Amino acid sequence: MVEREKSGFDTAAFLASAGLGRKIIRLTRKNAFFSQGDPADSIFYLQKGRAKVTVVSAAGREATIALLAAGDFVGEEALAPIPGLRLATATAITTCTALRISRAEMIRVMHEEHRLSDLFLEFLLERSMRVQADLVDQLLNSSEKRLARILLLMAAFGKPDEPEQYIPRITQDTLAEMIGTTRSRVSFFMNRFRKLGYIEYHGRIKVYRSLLNAVLQD
Repeated sequence: MVEREKSGFDTAAFLASAGLGRKIIRLTRKNAFFSQGDPADSIFYLQKGRAKVTVVSAAGREATIALLAAGDFVGEEALAPIPGLRLATATAITTCTALRISRAEMIRVMHEEHRLSDLFLEFLLERSMRVQADLVDQLLNSSEKRLARILLLMAAFGKPDEPEQYIPRITQDTLAEMIGTTRSRVSFFMNRFRKLGYIEYHGRIKVYRSLLNAVLQD
């Protein structure tokens, strides 16, 4: 998706390497890129691994609002005209490698190199569409369909000729938070999916394309 500009600026190289205002970081599972309430002074580009974004209410209730994969940015609120504090927490689900880019450096390069600004705009549009789809899913679909959709998204289905995939390790509690139901309901649906041959799990969950049946059925 990223390519070399006529000016000599290499977008792929910029997002793959450390440099002025850029640092490659590695996080193990459950470690945070940043936490809710931290200063929003940088943006991250996820090179490898999977992560999640969560928010915690004043009453202490936590909700997972986004899943991240390689090629995603996280912490884009740092680019607001007046940066403030982080509104959410980003945590590694698997071992992750990411590029931490300072706010000043990201803004500078986006102004000077249109390839990067175009790439970032494309990401923001896709994120916006995903948020809208999540809202429709939450309002109109049953918790069973919401669970099926989340599992398919985590397995990165949707591309042609893509094989069945194992998803990153995730607890049923986290899945319940993401679809707005209880852990017991998630357990019930998971057992049902397994009996129908849509998934299998022995420590890790393997998702089959046939799980689409659970989403498409009336």
